[in-house]
Amino acid sequence: MASGCGVSKLKDVRISSWDYKYITPTSSRSVDALLLLGIDNPGPAVKVTGLAGNLKYGDRSLVDITGEELLLDGKTEKVYELPCSASLSEGVSLLSLIPLLSQDSAHKLKADLRMHVALKSGLGTDLVFNDLSISEIAR
Repeated sequence: MASGCGVSKLKDVRISSWDYKYITPTSSRSVDALLLLGIDNPGPAVKVTGLAGNLKYGDRSLVDITGEELLLDGKTEKVYELPCSASLSEGVSLLSLIPLLSQDSAHKLKADLRMHVALKSGLGTDLVFNDLSISEIAR
């Protein structure tokens, strides 16, 4: 029962800030990066695995992203380092992304994210977020 209450608190976890420590090209179509995520977790400690996502412009897929395991401390707000990889989606070139980086285009950038979140007890759930507005997250 207590574990079930902990899982229900997952909806209260929020990203309070984001930045990056480094971005390293690994090929002409991919990079490795270390993201710095400020995360407010008012609930219990959780482990995030299977993090995968997609950045899109309208309905067009631009970049596929995967992240490593992340352990979130309970009842804290702190900055976490998240190693991740990103690669251009099929049919997308680096040059095609340049016009999308303007302020006018930012409101059309969206993200889809999938992850598995589990408590120490092992009880967990898969979370799916579709069409997250990048301009809203970036505020």
